[in-house]
Amino acid sequence: MNHIPLDADHVSRRWLGKAARELPAQEASVVASAADRRPISEDINETFDDRQTFGERLADRVAAFGGSWPFIIAFGVFLALWTVINLLLRKEAFDPYPFIFLNLVLSMLAAVQAPVIMMSQNRQAAKDRLDAGNDYQVNLKAEIEIMALLEKVEHLAARQQEQTDMIQRLLQERNAR
Repeated sequence: MNHIPLDADHVSRRWLGKAARELPAQEASVVASAADRRPISEDINETFDDRQTFGERLADRVAAFGGSWPFIIAFGVFLALWTVINLLLRKEAFDPYPFIFLNLVLSMLAAVQAPVIMMSQNRQAAKDRLDAGNDYQVNLKAEIEIMALLEKVEHLAARQQEQTDMIQRLLQERNAR
């Protein structure tokens, strides 16, 4: 069944109370979608992931591993081995107690890992903003469609009431004869 596209300006004035040209771009897109009767939703993950550079994907993987239990367990084992080996070697230890070289390694790891994790979090925040914008558009279109359906149902109910009244009037006229 083909649908005749509606006038976007009519849809905009009817449901949002403004001309289509007065709407922000996001809302104008929703109105155009409602008028053309086409979907507005999109897969933000697919759109966002297609635009990531190699460095951004790498940062996301580093952040995902750096915030995981396997990393915490592996790093705990590494620290325990480092400490035990250096304590057992005593004077021949490559990093004797108080493990100054280990502190340097940990500081360098933190200095590199923190900005990488923040880059990943910034990208996730940008992705969340895109997702929220898409949710807003979908919700606004759903509201417009629901209002239009409600108007149609009310119109049908009024027509049905008119027909019921007409039938009752006809029956009364018939019974009066």
